[in-house]
Amino acid sequence: MCDATASEDPRLLNLQRRKRAAKIEREIATLAGHVNAIQYRFIKLLGEFDAHDGWHGDGIKSFAHWLDYRCGIGQVEAREKVRVARALRDLPQIDAAFGSGEISYSKTRAMTRAATPANEHQLLQIARYGTASHVEQIVRK
Repeated sequence: MCDATASEDPRLLNLQRRKRAAKIEREIATLAGHVNAIQYRFIKLLGEFDAHDGWHGDGIKSFAHWLDYRCGIGQVEAREKVRVARALRDLPQIDAAFGSGEISYSKTRAMTRAATPANEHQLLQIARYGTASHVEQIVRK
């Protein structure tokens, strides 16, 4: 009778795969948090730059045009980033949740399409417990 080595034991291989997958999952979640923090900082800088009219210049048609020219961000995405930056000025609860990393840019972007100071708390509750797709669906309604 031949004993299987540890590397040939399917149960051990499966356990090793699960451990590796769990480690990768933790790293993905950590990196997602870093991405959210960077996106928040970027959006806040856009809002500040906009407030100072920093994007105005010869041949520049709009802030979105400046973002396309200066940062290589396509006009559609640039318009969304500018819109979100401007909307957050009047939505302190959503701004704080985005800034703390509690919600992602995707959820923030969706909420700012319909949020007002009167309904931001309700939208934030949905964002805290739902997916970005769920928030998008709610906002569309």
